[in-house]
Amino acid sequence: MITRQNLLQRISDIPQVNIGHFPTPLEECPRLSEALGGPRIFIKREDCSGLAFGGNKVRQLTFTIGEGVDQGADTIIQGAASQSNHCRQAAAACSKLGLNCYLRLARDHKSIVQGNLLLDHLAGADVEVVDVPFGPELEEFKFGLAEKLKAQGLKPYVIASPRSTGLAGVAFTWCIAEIHEQQKQIGIDADWIYTASVGGTQAGLVLGTKALGMKLKPFACAPIHWEGKIDRIRDAANLAASILNLDTQIKDSDIQNTDDYIGKAYGYLTPECISALKLVASTEGIILDPVYTAKAMACLIDHIQQGRFDSNDTVIFLHTGGTPALFAYNEELSANGVR
Repeated sequence: MITRQNLLQRISDIPQVNIGHFPTPLEECPRLSEALGGPRIFIKREDCSGLAFGGNKVRQLTFTIGEGVDQGADTIIQGAASQSNHCRQAAAACSKLGLNCYLRLARDHKSIVQGNLLLDHLAGADVEVVDVPFGPELEEFKFGLAEKLKAQGLKPYVIASPRSTGLAGVAFTWCIAEIHEQQKQIGIDADWIYTASVGGTQAGLVLGTKALGMKLKPFACAPIHWEGKIDRIRDAANLAASILNLDTQIKDSDIQNTDDYIGKAYGYLTPECISALKLVASTEGIILDPVYTAKAMACLIDHIQQGRFDSNDTVIFLHTGGTPALFAYNEELSANGVR
């Protein structure tokens, strides 16, 4: 166990770029708590992190692009699903820093120039939708593009696992250090922190809470079926611990993550996520996204309704952003009573 100040010193020693608005707010949601008849709820507003509508990847990109710049890169390569929040925030970060940005997006049912994909273009990224599956094939495709760009005289840095996932773990260890201080300022000691994750975000929450000896227990709702997700989260947390020179080691038993709220597949809405989205918007004026945070909120709501908490408990919900994706789902939302 280490102190918050010691942890922050270790984080400050890692190459990084100044691209976000930190610390992000931690705000109470009394009307949401009242509507649910449940625990005291706070939302950690990673959607307020800056850069093209913000989101949790701004914190991660602080370190991945920071590492690239430290290595002399003038070009960043990233790729994911067509409505990727990570790609949108990478494009914005590159614009802010004067770097080239190449995005290669997997063709899917939301490959429309709306939402995040529209913002990719507005930020000036070199965007191409490719017929390459999201996953290992797309990762390989990104490294192939890097070789082509090197031949053209550019100096690319590829954002890719496992390194990027480990650096995301560093980023959300930093987020926990913020929450540690914010809890003191507010006068709370929360029991749980809920979020959407199958990777570095949860890895950092688990590592940070354990390293600082906090009561706070992370619980994550998977937005996608990911084979070997527990291994991925554990390995990312332990890579982050290595990067930070921490003695803390994460075990499988430290990780709580459910697939129960994914629905049909990644990127497809569920009735429960639409209800959660509407409830949070109508009680607190906070807008969730349909792919990640609305499903994680549906999970939290279901757990409250199951009686897992009482009115004496305190829960933090980590809002990972992603709100621009809403505009790519206007038809589905309208068909389900959002009008």
